[in-house]
Amino acid sequence: MADGRSPREEQRRPAAERPQPPPRWRRARPGVLSGLAALLLVIAAVLAVLYQLTPPSATPRQVTFEVKPGWGGKEVARALADQGLVRNARIFELYLRARRLDRSIGEGLYDLSPAMSAPQVAAALRKGGRPRTVEVVVPEGWRATDVARRLAKEGLGDAAGYLELIRHPGDLRPGFVPAGDGLEGYLFPASYAIPVRSTPHEVISLMLQRFRQELTAAVESRLRARGLSVHGWVTLASMVQAEAASNGEMPIIAGVFLNRLDLGMPLQSDPTVAYGLGKALPELKPEDLQKDTPWNTYTRSGLPKGPIDSPGDAALQAVLQPVRTDAQGKRYLYFLHAHVNGKTVFRPNTSLQAHNQDVRRYLQDRAP
Repeated sequence: MADGRSPREEQRRPAAERPQPPPRWRRARPGVLSGLAALLLVIAAVLAVLYQLTPPSATPRQVTFEVKPGWGGKEVARALADQGLVRNARIFELYLRARRLDRSIGEGLYDLSPAMSAPQVAAALRKGGRPRTVEVVVPEGWRATDVARRLAKEGLGDAAGYLELIRHPGDLRPGFVPAGDGLEGYLFPASYAIPVRSTPHEVISLMLQRFRQELTAAVESRLRARGLSVHGWVTLASMVQAEAASNGEMPIIAGVFLNRLDLGMPLQSDPTVAYGLGKALPELKPEDLQKDTPWNTYTRSGLPKGPIDSPGDAALQAVLQPVRTDAQGKRYLYFLHAHVNGKTVFRPNTSLQAHNQDVRRYLQDRAP
């Protein structure tokens, strides 16, 4: 023994004085320690990855996220991270790849939130987005040329191409539009959300579908009772739309035109002359009233060849529910507009004498 004691003497020593064996952990093999360290690193890495898949925010708010044409998982992940919708672009890209979604995300718009986890975002992307759209507003009274220019301005096609399709619609022409006529008047004024990749054929179809919503069974029944075709209805409504300064005037103006048609009187509507000559109404000159076209209601009796603009619901309803007589039951046959002290004056009349008096009072006497 190192201290000179025999083994027997050593056994007789108190246990507290005997040399103690090294602690068990000191005898652990180096490989076990390194394995334990590696396991801890793996657990830490997994927890870090799981954290990166958690929602970036606890505050829910809707974010419209767009996947553009040609994007794959890498571009989608980067854009999501930039907008604060995922925590880590690289980890989300790998997640998409693991779920085999990186090549199948469709372009379009998605409603997402930073309160969504990465798996929830991926599930939303799997379902597919809605088409990216352009908001196009067609106001009442616009001509087809105006509509074509607006559609082209919004990047939905070429204006000349739209005009060609409107004038020669082919299989787009509804049955109530006479053969050979175009779609002027039927591009219903409304607000449209149009998918950006729509063809001109699809865009015009959308507008025609909106017009058909106005042509209910009740409307068709009332048109038959009045002896009006759909084309005649829209044509007359387009004139009312062009002549009226407000919706409140429209039923009386419709009544004037209907009364004149019944009596065989020319309608004498300046906007029809302007349309036939391809002019805006302010450009019309007195001599233009005698230039004959299929739309000149001074040189020709009856309705013009077709609509002159896109009438709105108020004008269409005015033709169906006209005000044809005054309080004494006399038929309205004339009307005029005048501007007095910054206000528009509307004067309907039942006789030419009264109409001429108003012309002298509101127009001739105020001419510069």
